[in-house]
Amino acid sequence: MAAHTHYERRGDQPGASAHADQSLTRTAVSATVHCLTGCAIGEVLGMILSTWWGWSNAGNIALSIALAFVFGYSLTMLPLVRVGLSPRRALPLAFASDTLSIGTMELIDSLVIVVIPGAISAGLGDPLFWGSLAFSLFVAFWVAVPVNRWLIARGKGHTVVHAYHH
Repeated sequence: MAAHTHYERRGDQPGASAHADQSLTRTAVSATVHCLTGCAIGEVLGMILSTWWGWSNAGNIALSIALAFVFGYSLTMLPLVRVGLSPRRALPLAFASDTLSIGTMELIDSLVIVVIPGAISAGLGDPLFWGSLAFSLFVAFWVAVPVNRWLIARGKGHTVVHAYHH
């Protein structure tokens, strides 16, 4: 009796699961890049404004997180509104697709900024300000990729929004 691979027993092509895993990971990376764009715009703008205005560390973090969500949701809603959805219909879709991803990124990003000595109090002209911000977004991205992969594999996250893009 010949040995059969797992795929042959299931009737799949050998390597089909590996291809599906790679495709899922690519989709998760793409969704995370999209999410990171909105988060980064909001995060950078929040950090710049709160630093410029001389706000406290707590105010700095709160404004950055709030703007990250605003820009993250806005970047998701814009294509939906362009294909004809009303903002009222697009907003719940943005909430459903992006909240966990943005929340993960903002949690990690804020923790990294707080943990790096002097980063939260660095001025706009200080390389530590920009370096720690870039590093925190880099770390947050790679923590959010598996979160998005998990959501997409279950038909959640950006999968919800992509149905409206076609």
